[in-house]
Amino acid sequence: MLRRLYDWTLKMAASRHAIWALALVAFVESSLFPIPPDVMLIPMILAVRARAWRLAMVCTLASVAGGFAGYGIGYGFFETVGRPVLELYGYGHQFDEFAAAYNESGAWIVAFFGVTPFPYKVITITSGATELNPWVFGLASLGSRAVRFFLVAALLWYFGPPIRHFIERRLGLVTLLFCIALIGGFVLVGFVL
Repeated sequence: MLRRLYDWTLKMAASRHAIWALALVAFVESSLFPIPPDVMLIPMILAVRARAWRLAMVCTLASVAGGFAGYGIGYGFFETVGRPVLELYGYGHQFDEFAAAYNESGAWIVAFFGVTPFPYKVITITSGATELNPWVFGLASLGSRAVRFFLVAALLWYFGPPIRHFIERRLGLVTLLFCIALIGGFVLVGFVL
């Protein structure tokens, strides 16, 4: 079944509508969806390596746009839902201290976690909730997401056939490692927050 899903993904990655699907996944992943766009980006580049840079750009721009949607969620709903709950339990003051500390290092936090497999939506929503300067957020997001997606594109463009061969021979292992990294990112969220 895993092999059929992989083959289907490669086939879809070469379709003419795949770039729009990639943009949608990258956008939604930055604010709501738990699956990173790499799940689509990697097979799309492996299917047509000549489009690697274009796909990385689409993924970057859609991810940053989705990051602003996540920022809006944190900004808009924290005051109406989150803060009253914190104040009910007497933690309003502690959040204000957290927000000040977060904003002090916000650019570095966004830049670092934007490159890692850490769930980016946590950073985007937290940035909105703490009211991190939107320019700082946007520039740090653009830089970090570009590094992440263009690095993936460069590696796949340069090492494409051997990587594709490795994935196809060890699909189960690759899937397992991806799941471990994804779950590990969510576990890390529990320790950080």
